[in-house]
Amino acid sequence: MNVAEAVGRVLASLGVDTAFGVVGSGNFHVTNALIEHGVRYVAARHEGGAATMADAYARLSGKVGVLSVHQGPGLTNAMTGITEAAKSRTPLIVLAGEVTAPRSNFFVDQTALATAVGAVPMRIGSAGTAVAETAEAFRLARDERRTVLLNLPLEVQDQTVQNPPDAAFPDSGATLQAGGEPEAEAAGRLAEILAAARRPVFVAGRGGRTARRELERLAERAGALLATSAVAKGLFRGNPWSLDVSGGFASPLTAELIRDADVIVGWGCALNMWTMRQGALIGPDATVVQVDLDPAALGAHRPVHLGVVGDVALTARAVTDLLGEAGRGPHPAAPGEYGAGTPAPSGGSVAGTPAASDRDAAGRERAASGGVGYRSEALAGRIAGENRWRDVPYADEGGDGRIDPRTLTIELDDLLPAERVVSIDSGNFMGYPAMFLDVPDEFGFCFTQGFQSIGLGLATAIGAAVARPDRLPVAALGDGGALMGIAELETVVRLGLPMVIVVYDDEGYGAEVHHFGPDGHRLDTVTFPPADLAAIARGFGCEAVTVRDRADLAAVAGWVKGPRDRPLLVHAKVSAARGSWWLEEAFRGH
Repeated sequence: MNVAEAVGRVLASLGVDTAFGVVGSGNFHVTNALIEHGVRYVAARHEGGAATMADAYARLSGKVGVLSVHQGPGLTNAMTGITEAAKSRTPLIVLAGEVTAPRSNFFVDQTALATAVGAVPMRIGSAGTAVAETAEAFRLARDERRTVLLNLPLEVQDQTVQNPPDAAFPDSGATLQAGGEPEAEAAGRLAEILAAARRPVFVAGRGGRTARRELERLAERAGALLATSAVAKGLFRGNPWSLDVSGGFASPLTAELIRDADVIVGWGCALNMWTMRQGALIGPDATVVQVDLDPAALGAHRPVHLGVVGDVALTARAVTDLLGEAGRGPHPAAPGEYGAGTPAPSGGSVAGTPAASDRDAAGRERAASGGVGYRSEALAGRIAGENRWRDVPYADEGGDGRIDPRTLTIELDDLLPAERVVSIDSGNFMGYPAMFLDVPDEFGFCFTQGFQSIGLGLATAIGAAVARPDRLPVAALGDGGALMGIAELETVVRLGLPMVIVVYDDEGYGAEVHHFGPDGHRLDTVTFPPADLAAIARGFGCEAVTVRDRADLAAVAGWVKGPRDRPLLVHAKVSAARGSWWLEEAFRGH
């Protein structure tokens, strides 16, 4: 076999089962090799869409994603999606043809492109090294959660691989591997902090999505409330102590409770400006702890009192063992061990680490209140009755042929099956589906917003749908993002996906309208005349309905009850009286 065929065979043997892409001459043979060895190939209409599909697939399947693109323009077309994946540490392999002659019209410095956006560049150097280099690209993507560009030079692809031994194709599986155990000293420090905490809150990010059981068990021991970053929405669904999403999407009660926490632990979570509202959710006396596999992530966005390097599940398990029975402190430490001022990993300090007398006082306070940590019967009642966004009163701003986006989303939440996977584009509208659409668990929400690009939402929904065919795929888009990615409607129809595509149409780039409009700036560059998106969708083969008020949603109910043999586009003419409150928060970081 030649090099292109060997690359496809190696990836298939390693457990890759799905690849996305747009085929050109430079990636024709490697794509066919993947298919020949049992990999499902999903053809997109644009490389940018294909990249985001592969990203979303990896996020929701727990497997390494694969993207196949042509050299030069095929790769440059895909760069926004690749950038999103790289910033989000998505395990993804990009197979790209490559020309190495600078005078070729296809020539670009593909290695430099990858480096510029945070992806890892690699290259197949020869027939003799092709198998090992492909296996290493896979290992790097899977075990270090990196987006890897594997360049396939055209002159190398045709070289013959001489009878590669079977041992060159190990069956190690494509599922992501767990990281390492935390250091005993760091786990002990965290146990000390949690033992003394009166109001602890856990915030789990993407790195904690596979550790629900371990985090809930530790939270029960420590009396902690449970929240997530946006990308991990749904992780603690159904838990009575779940606050849902922290940050700009947080409900008023969630923001209040996190702000009042005396200990905040980020589990595989960046604790960045989005998740902590520029730091406003961290009380002045709160002790901040961060647990992450990547040492470089600790304290990257804000100072932490303690940084713990380790896998989230393994770390939570170790700390739980140290805490002992629910409501009890950790096993006694040696005099002076884990005390205040002990240096923390990543250069932080543990100034907030409590002394033994403080731990005893905290224990007495818990016993007197009849609860553990932050948990009490009264607070459980507040969370049950106030924490969902739909429980927060609002004045409906619909009318004159436009529906309030909150009313729209609440109605859709009631109409659509609970077993769903929701994918959201970026824009002024994005808070509404993120806050008002419930999801069944951490694999019910796909949020490709590490790069904050609009136009990725529809492709995200396709990748999520391929990863989770057991659930109804729901795409939530703004009109700007929908029109940017509109070509992938054909992909939705061709794949026969029973998708609901909701377009929140305010006839403009709403984020810019609400950011610059109040200051009197001209807005003709960011506003547009009405477009009949329902008619466009029908042209692609979708069912479609235009929604201006609640009554129009009867068509959605009919589609849900019907055969769902075609995707449904809901063209919602939404009111745009004001910008989203979360948007005001976001613009403080720009």
